[in-house]
Amino acid sequence: MSPAPVAGSIYRMNSRRSWLIPTGLIALTNIPSLGGAARLSDLAANGAVTADNARFHAMPLPVVLHIVAALIYCFAGAFQFAPRFRRRHPRWHRASGWVLVPAGLMVAVSGVWMTLTYAFPPPDGLAVKIERLIVGPAMFAAIILAIVAVRGRNIAAHRAWMIRAYALAQGAGTQALTQLPWILLVGPTGTVSRAVLMGAAWLINVLVAEWIIRRHPMGSGSPRTRRPVPAGARRVMTGVR
Repeated sequence: MSPAPVAGSIYRMNSRRSWLIPTGLIALTNIPSLGGAARLSDLAANGAVTADNARFHAMPLPVVLHIVAALIYCFAGAFQFAPRFRRRHPRWHRASGWVLVPAGLMVAVSGVWMTLTYAFPPPDGLAVKIERLIVGPAMFAAIILAIVAVRGRNIAAHRAWMIRAYALAQGAGTQALTQLPWILLVGPTGTVSRAVLMGAAWLINVLVAEWIIRRHPMGSGSPRTRRPVPAGARRVMTGVR
C-alpha cells in the first residue's frame, strides 16, 4: 500500500481522537446547562415563587452571573482540550483567553457569593457549604496563577493551572453523574450522602486533571512517547512532495 492512503488514515484517526475529550466535556456541560437554562427562563418570566427558588427570585443577580459565566467558561473551555484545533487556530486560543479568564473568575466569585448569601434548602448542609467555600477560592487562585505563569512565559505551568481551574468548574456535571446512581438505587440524598457525593465529584475531576497534566506535559497535547512516522507519510501529511 502506498504511503498516501496510510498517512491519510492515520491523520483522520488522530483527528477524531483529538476531539474525544472536548466532545465529552461538552456533553458533561450539557447536564447542568439544562438546569441553568430552566432557572434563567423561570427568572426571566417571573415564574411562581416556591420554597426551592425563593432565594433566587429575592436576589437573582449572583445566580444569573454564575449560570451565564459557567456556560461560557465550560463550553468555550472545552475547545482548549482539542490540540489540533489549538495548533491550527493559535489566534483563537489567545483571544478566547480574554473571555475564559473573566468568565472563570466570575464563576468562582459568584459561587462563593451564593454560598455566603443564599439559604440553601436541605439536603445541603454545613459540609456542602464548606466544600463550596474551598472550591470557589481554589478555582479563583488557579486562574490567577495561570495568568502569572503565562506572563512569565511559563506555558507548562499556565496550562496546568488552567486545566485545574476547568476541572473544578466542571464539578456540577460530574456531581450529576455521582448522585444519579445513588438516587436510582437508594433514593434521595441526605445531608451526609450529598456532601460525600458532591465532594467525590470534585475529587474525581481534580484527579483526572492531574492525570492529563502529567500525561501530556508542556502543553504539547501529545503523549510523552510518539511512534515514528514514515518519511513518506510525513511528506503527505505536511503537504511536502
